[in-house]
Amino acid sequence: MAKRLFDLFGATLALLLLSPVLLAAALAVKLDTPGPVFFRQVRIGRGGVPFRIHKFRTMHHDAGGPPLTVGNDPRITRAGAFLRRTRIDELPQFIDVLLGRMSLVGPRPEVPRYVAQYPAALRERVLAVRPGITDPATLAFIDEAALLERATDPERAYVELILPAKLQQAADYAERASLRTDIGVLWRTAALLLQRG
Repeated sequence: MAKRLFDLFGATLALLLLSPVLLAAALAVKLDTPGPVFFRQVRIGRGGVPFRIHKFRTMHHDAGGPPLTVGNDPRITRAGAFLRRTRIDELPQFIDVLLGRMSLVGPRPEVPRYVAQYPAALRERVLAVRPGITDPATLAFIDEAALLERATDPERAYVELILPAKLQQAADYAERASLRTDIGVLWRTAALLLQRG
């Protein structure tokens, strides 16, 4: 209950304080290329329940292609490159937090294609909590797209190397999660984004 109240307070405050950034990002997406402002994609939430995540659109509309983004992906728009680098594209997920589909901190929600490959033991632990906007695995793999760009087969590298490491960190987080650890992850996330900005 305390975590949910913390999420509601934090998401509401973030949406209010960041409203100028959200409006500017929406305008940039709309003016840059034709298509909707938001990108919505099915992800798997707590208990294995699917939901549609909110992000600012960073690719050309109906670009298609694999679910992974690798380095300088040609599908990414000019505005999208900036939004991705600064992680502003993730800010609409505060809406998902208000709706109860996500938490401020929790394992990042994956697409069904990759959740189907979770080992049974880890799947149960990771999906026992609400997915989050950020978590320790997100911080550890902040440059995931660049790592995949150097791989001969990016999807294989993701499934065989990156995903297992992220899953283990997500499972560890789910077992020891508390308000104190969440505040620490949020602080580290903010500090890292400020350094990268």
